[in-house]
Amino acid sequence: MIYTCTMAPSVDYTTYLASFQVGGLNRANAVNYYPGGKGINVSRVLQQFNIPSTALGFVGGFTGKFITQKLQEEGIKTDFIQTKETTRINVKVKAEEATELNGPTPFISEKQQRELLKKISQFNKHDWLILAGSIPSTISSAFLEEIAKTCKQLGVRLVVDTSGQPLRQLMTTTPYFVKPNEHELGDLFNKKITSVDEAIYFGKQLVENGIQHVIVSLGAKGAIYLTDDCIAVADPVQGEVINTVGAGDSMVAAFIEQMTAEASKVDAFRYAVAAGSATAFSNDLCDRQLVEKLAQDVSVHIYTDRK
Repeated sequence: MIYTCTMAPSVDYTTYLASFQVGGLNRANAVNYYPGGKGINVSRVLQQFNIPSTALGFVGGFTGKFITQKLQEEGIKTDFIQTKETTRINVKVKAEEATELNGPTPFISEKQQRELLKKISQFNKHDWLILAGSIPSTISSAFLEEIAKTCKQLGVRLVVDTSGQPLRQLMTTTPYFVKPNEHELGDLFNKKITSVDEAIYFGKQLVENGIQHVIVSLGAKGAIYLTDDCIAVADPVQGEVINTVGAGDSMVAAFIEQMTAEASKVDAFRYAVAAGSATAFSNDLCDRQLVEKLAQDVSVHIYTDRK
């Protein structure tokens, strides 16, 4: 079973305007409402591939009900922990330039954290847990380490896609698969990464520390995949970028979908790049048809063989 965990989900309210005037009245030409959060995005993309998953995390209030309802309408199972706080709304303004206003992450009590850990402790060997997105400040490093320790004891494949101190802390627990972007990778080593070679150098260090699969997303410069016997570099897919929100999450979902289908690691990476590109070229998350079309256009170069 695949479980996604979004500790600070959101309702993503996206507005589209011809122009945006600071300090004035702005009228949107169109709006969209989506259940948001990186783990939730992974579940939604997996559903596009007909891969079932269960969405975990913390929700509350009318926005929490909206998220639960929308996911269930898409056929996604949910097992959220209810909080007394209203789940945040993230506003995204699409005009001449994109502007975002994200709400604060929720307060998660120790009791609620224990409830999440209890759910994780009931997972089975070879299950997946995708821990993705912002980590609320009330969740300690010790609790994150406890999640990782529980996964390791049970044989659960832990996937990490977060940033900042939580990412640095979780890297010490050697998760199964991580997907930092170039900036997050650089933060891990207190280094500004400016080239593909530098990204490969530091990505290799994660693999040498015991992480089995690493994908480094480089935005418009493509992506890199590193494992113990291969380093592959994907050129960027050409197309009109409409929306970058969820592109990295789409990569995670597509890679896992291909790995569960027992595709080769390089083919799984190719599919992941296609999924990230498909989301970038869409208003919402990618759909399967576009991913499969773009996968034919993804150019992957084997950088080196480390056998």
